[in-house]
Amino acid sequence: DNVILHVVLEEDQPVLDRSGKRIPCLELRGRIPPGLARSYWRLIHNEYWIPCQTQLNSVSELQMRSWLDRLLVERMEARAARISDRLERNQQDWENTFYELIARSLGGRVNDDAMDQLARTIPLRIALKHRHSLLQLEAMYFGQSGLLPSESQEPYVKQLQREYRALARKYGLQPMPPSSWRYLRLRPNNFPTVRIAQLATLVYQSDHLFSKCLAASKLQELQGMFQVKVSNYWRNHYRFGQNSRSQDKRLGIDGLRSLIINTVLPIYYLYGRKRDDERYQIKALDFFQGLPVEKNNQISRWKQLGVKASNAGDSQALLRLKQEYCNQSRCLDCAIGCSILNRPVEGKQIMLTVNEETQLYRHAQAV
Repeated sequence: DNVILHVVLEEDQPVLDRSGKRIPCLELRGRIPPGLARSYWRLIHNEYWIPCQTQLNSVSELQMRSWLDRLLVERMEARAARISDRLERNQQDWENTFYELIARSLGGRVNDDAMDQLARTIPLRIALKHRHSLLQLEAMYFGQSGLLPSESQEPYVKQLQREYRALARKYGLQPMPPSSWRYLRLRPNNFPTVRIAQLATLVYQSDHLFSKCLAASKLQELQGMFQVKVSNYWRNHYRFGQNSRSQDKRLGIDGLRSLIINTVLPIYYLYGRKRDDERYQIKALDFFQGLPVEKNNQISRWKQLGVKASNAGDSQALLRLKQEYCNQSRCLDCAIGCSILNRPVEGKQIMLTVNEETQLYRHAQAV
């Protein structure tokens, strides 16, 4: 009864309200220029990697630049929303939320859930009670992960076993199943044992890490906070009981950049929004400009199509464009799609917008 206008492609039957009165209807058939309709259907019903890839060269650099800037903000907003949910579960504890997100990022794509679970079973407030002892922190994390061997002749492992037994009794800890962790197709530096050792060292060396990250004024300063060295045992091991060539096993440059892009800068953005302080949002976007383009298959495909990212902000925007627009054929919500459809059709200029006017076409598609 609240409907004042029914918009359809073809009015195949009248729509009535509860009193039996016919609701006014706008039928679009005959009102859409045939050339525009054909262009739209060709755009969304092809099998290209992106629907408009054969027409991308018709989009101006200014339009592309403006759209990428908007997409980066969209991606930050989406990530900020997910972090906000976690922050609420943690009762607005920024430090603990940041700690969980860092742990998850250290897990990479393969062990992100397991590292997340590990951090949640050892809250930051408990870990910080033992930050004076790296051995105790390693015992807590490795014991809780379920990866600590039950039998070993190595003195280091025996020390971890003794410490973990005491800590488990004190805090009522129950270890995770070892099957939670994956090693397949991982480089040794990305093994979960190495990542757990890095997390323990990070907690050992960095009290109030979130506050320190907020205070960082330069990107290099921020990167330096996560360049930790593992303990002596892990310099010579990738897994328990298996010797390796001695290395510091710092977080690699790609892993470090991924951590900053996917964890640090989104929480910067959220913090600024929550505190109504645009400085942190601006800082996040500025830091994106100082990071190099990410290396992955999607960005390589965009480059082949002539769309070159100049920094990490652009690559994040292109990932958003592919995942949220191209893959879902949301051409009418995309500035690029609208630009292509706004070209003259059969001698007339058909102007579309990303907002109210394009709703007509959404209804038409639904019908």
